[in-house]
Amino acid sequence: MCGIIGYVGPRDAGPLLLAGLRRLEYRGYDSAGIATLNDGRLVLRKRAGRVRELESLLADDPAPGRCGISHTRWATHGPADDANAHPHLGGDGAVAVVHNGVIENHAALRRELESQGIRFSSQTDTEVIAHLIAAELPSAGDLLEAILRVLPRLEGTYGLAAVCREAPEQVVGARLGSPMVVGIGDEEHFLASDPAAIAAHTSRVSYLQDGEIVRLFPSGFEIRHRDRGPITPRIDRIDWRPDAIELGRFAHYMRKEIHEQPDTVRDACRGRLRPAEATAQFGGLNLPPSRLRRIRRIVFAACGTSWHAALVGEYLIERLANLPVEVEYASEFRYRNAPLDDRTLVFVLSQSGETADTLGALREARRRGFPTLAICNVVGSTIAREADGGIYLHAGPEVGVASTKAFSAQVTVLTLLALHLGRLRQLSFPAGLDVLRAIESVPELLSRVLDREPEVIAAAERMAEARSALFLGRDLHYPVALEGALKLKEISYLHAEGYPTAEMKHGPIALIDPETPSVFVAPRGSLHAKTLGNIEEVRARRGPIVAVGTEGDDELARLADHVLTIPDAPEVIQPLLAVVPLQLLAYHVARLRGCDIDKPRNLAKSVTVE
Repeated sequence: MCGIIGYVGPRDAGPLLLAGLRRLEYRGYDSAGIATLNDGRLVLRKRAGRVRELESLLADDPAPGRCGISHTRWATHGPADDANAHPHLGGDGAVAVVHNGVIENHAALRRELESQGIRFSSQTDTEVIAHLIAAELPSAGDLLEAILRVLPRLEGTYGLAAVCREAPEQVVGARLGSPMVVGIGDEEHFLASDPAAIAAHTSRVSYLQDGEIVRLFPSGFEIRHRDRGPITPRIDRIDWRPDAIELGRFAHYMRKEIHEQPDTVRDACRGRLRPAEATAQFGGLNLPPSRLRRIRRIVFAACGTSWHAALVGEYLIERLANLPVEVEYASEFRYRNAPLDDRTLVFVLSQSGETADTLGALREARRRGFPTLAICNVVGSTIAREADGGIYLHAGPEVGVASTKAFSAQVTVLTLLALHLGRLRQLSFPAGLDVLRAIESVPELLSRVLDREPEVIAAAERMAEARSALFLGRDLHYPVALEGALKLKEISYLHAEGYPTAEMKHGPIALIDPETPSVFVAPRGSLHAKTLGNIEEVRARRGPIVAVGTEGDDELARLADHVLTIPDAPEVIQPLLAVVPLQLLAYHVARLRGCDIDKPRNLAKSVTVE
């Protein structure tokens, strides 16, 4: 949550920082601001609202300088207004600070500073940091040293960047629990909370780790740990092209990323399919087959869309590998005393690799001595670095706040994992090969699903005026129903709930009326006849019915008002096909309701605070 970009070098900082904020706006869009150093003074510009409001301000009143920091905010302390927008100044304007995270003892620190006569101009926890740094500067004599003195006083999480009048060619950053990355250019350097902000300028990066602090100059940078001294940085490369985050022919990132899913699945499979052994192979699990065969239980910990993907994984692993699986909300797992034994394997799932609750679950599992693996998308992310091993999604950057292609990548990887574990246990060669061939067919089948978008638009026109909707699915399709409901509520603000289809009779059926559509995930499969019976129950109560079903299913077509068809396919890959019409349905309902699809209210892409 929140976006940071800083710059020091020979170019005018303002346009670079503003362009970076546009690329980071999906991380927070309540307000935005910029501070630059120019002729020995700090120039501050900030505005509530979207980055375009700041852009308009800068057009009339530029912020010159070749060094600066900037921020786009997701509000935690205080409402979204000009006063609470970052950057915040300390002292008499000697220091400017931007900050992601939450300082949990900010109230006590504020009271202490106010008792010393310091007056605050915002309600944020960040302004406390700025005043503390300014108070240390005279005796420290150096911005880096002043920040090192302040950091031990901060309880909570931070990714921060600071500049000061006394150091006109320096940006200092620090990280504890909130991501920060250094961009390495030619006689210029960048600091950002996400490599998307700097990918247009450099592919060479160094990811800060917790407890590290960095000082950037035009000619170089230095990293040190706040307790252990200087650090030799590890240099990585951004593994996707800068144009991967351009909209191209699409009006919204969400629709673009929905249409990228055939390639997403193809990339998630690349190099992992082993037809000769009828299995899938992963290079990063760091556990030998003998160890994996000893596993008697798997626990998945995740949040949001990743939690739904993990539920699909639960069904698949239990079906193909006959291993018991539990799916936990990461936010609950990290604080529970869940009984685990030495034959339990813990997986955490996170698109960003920075999700605060998921990272907490990972650290709790590792503290207890369990092998902990990660399924995530971002190379170099905190979860990727701290896990004992794992699997990258290779989905490329996902900008739309409502996750789509990352879900498909996660389900693809989990299907491959289920196959891998199954073949280590009791799954036969012919059965494994059938699964493998089914996975190979997914990209082409997904392209056929996307070609049927006009069917979805017709259903969306019917649903756009609804007040509430039910999403229902059985077995593998129950998690798909949950994900469909989440997508709809995230971007259209239409209330939606997902349930196992048979649970409808145990309460939710009371909601059925002519104004409340029910969306059934109902491809042909082992429980199809039972699902048709549940649809009949809704139809008898005059509830509108939208169904995701197999092409040529005449019985489903007779019962439903709208059928969103997918190709006939084996059950193990049906979730990958069935979720796409629901993603498109949410998109088009939101479009018809005039919602801001890529920047839904109150949400941000990467949840890096509790």
